[in-house]
Amino acid sequence: MEIAVISDTHMPRGSRRLPAACLARLRAADLIVHAGDLIRLSVLRELEAYGLVVAVHGNVDDAEVRAALPDTASVEAAGATIGLIHDAGPAKGRLARLRRRFPEADAVVFGHSHIPLHERAPDGFQIFNPGSPTERRRAAEHTMGIARVEDARVSFKLIALG
Repeated sequence: MEIAVISDTHMPRGSRRLPAACLARLRAADLIVHAGDLIRLSVLRELEAYGLVVAVHGNVDDAEVRAALPDTASVEAAGATIGLIHDAGPAKGRLARLRRRFPEADAVVFGHSHIPLHERAPDGFQIFNPGSPTERRRAAEHTMGIARVEDARVSFKLIALG
């Protein structure tokens, strides 16, 4: 199973659009997860046109998005459980904190910082931030992620979007 992983799209804003390379990966994925900061419900509806979406709201999402989406979610994918949250808190202790917050999860996807991150605990638990496909801030480039789940094992890959 292939999962397209995005966060912090912050749309609509001016002429901002998802990059073509991101759209191609969304269309090809079996599932799309979005870790918050869509801003408007129309962004969720656009993503749903590409496939099944599991998403959470972020800190800058409007009231409609907040009403439509939870602040945390979990999704079962090919035998693995992936947790989803927007703001994972300070870097110090993040891995252990997310492990406690999502005790049944094999991995947790989060956003908020716009800075890509992938960490793995000794027991195999992982956390992953895909960065942002539209607003890189301090990151070197626009990014998204791909999660592959096979035999209940999750692997993440960061995708540079140019």
